[in-house]
Amino acid sequence: MNYEEMDKTYVLQTYGRNYVNFKHGLNATLFDDLGHDYIDFTAGIGVVSVGHGNQRLADAISEQAHNIIHTSNLYLIEPQAKLAKKINDLVGFEVGVFFGNSGAEANEGAIKLARKYGEKKFANKKYKVLTLEHSFHGRTITTVKATGQDSFHKSAFAPYPEGFSYTKAIADLYAAIDDETVAVMLELVQGEGGVKAFAKEEIQALAKFLKEKEILLIIDEVQSGVFRSGEFLATSLYDIEPDIITLAKGLAGGVPIGAVITKHKDIFEAGDHGSTFGGNFLATRAGLEVLDILDSYKQSGMLDEALIYFDQKLKALSVSFPSLFESVEGLGLMRGIRCVNAETLANVIKKAFENGVLVLKAGKNTLRFLPPLTISQEEIDEGFKRLEGACKTLC
Repeated sequence: MNYEEMDKTYVLQTYGRNYVNFKHGLNATLFDDLGHDYIDFTAGIGVVSVGHGNQRLADAISEQAHNIIHTSNLYLIEPQAKLAKKINDLVGFEVGVFFGNSGAEANEGAIKLARKYGEKKFANKKYKVLTLEHSFHGRTITTVKATGQDSFHKSAFAPYPEGFSYTKAIADLYAAIDDETVAVMLELVQGEGGVKAFAKEEIQALAKFLKEKEILLIIDEVQSGVFRSGEFLATSLYDIEPDIITLAKGLAGGVPIGAVITKHKDIFEAGDHGSTFGGNFLATRAGLEVLDILDSYKQSGMLDEALIYFDQKLKALSVSFPSLFESVEGLGLMRGIRCVNAETLANVIKKAFENGVLVLKAGKNTLRFLPPLTISQEEIDEGFKRLEGACKTLC
């Protein structure tokens, strides 16, 4: 029995896989068991922030694993305390941090925090959460319901929790707020919704309005956070201070982690929330190393150089193939090219894979790019050369 047969026999088939067997990686390049190499413009869907095979991260994980991997949150976890302080320093305003294992868990924690705020703050409890259509907030029952896409609300998983509703646009949120609304939850760049970045002015106006109404603003930075926007938080680019921010994906370079960051440090009490694995020694030590690497990378100017260079290549590709592409979307290294239709998108992804470059789908017709933040100019050049070759076969 080969590995593909083993997978199909023993692993629940919840993914549409490409059956390539990657054996090792070096920064933004992956190598399979047949010796083929692939330029990785996906980073494990935005997770491998410091690249594959990063020696500093590997050494930190190895050192921690040789000492303590896990104790539990019943005891002090030194790297957890250090990582929380590091996040606080990078955020730029005082926050408290809860650590979980994923983006969905982080968003679950944010919703729980908001609902307890709604009970403590008001005489009549507020509990409703507004989100946007085309949003994505996770795969748990609650975060699926918070996701504003009907395709995720399958009847097989019903009934869903109450208290969630969606609007088409930011401008529609104001009229949707009622006396039971406790929070608005949104992504500044809708990843799964087509890599759409919202206008700074409308986000700032919303934040100001919500603050006046004492309604919480929750910003889901599971994908846009940890320097993917070019700053530690995309929130910084929008010049806002949300009440709650969620992180995950790139925070530990591939080790599972999630984080709820909040200015409201006095809402949760002991026993209100918890996680067996969340914030353990291994995950938070990895997170510390990743943030040290990326903070230095940002300060050196190399991250900004990569963002500019990638943007140039992306726009050049879009212009070169007007029969395939319509527009360039996103910001930082969270980018997309809108394809003319869904069929074209599927064909580009397939041909790109055959040409040795990994890319992603977003929304109905957006080609998504989430490369490692440490990707080199040589890897960018090679990736776009291969992608251009793939596109030529479709014209």
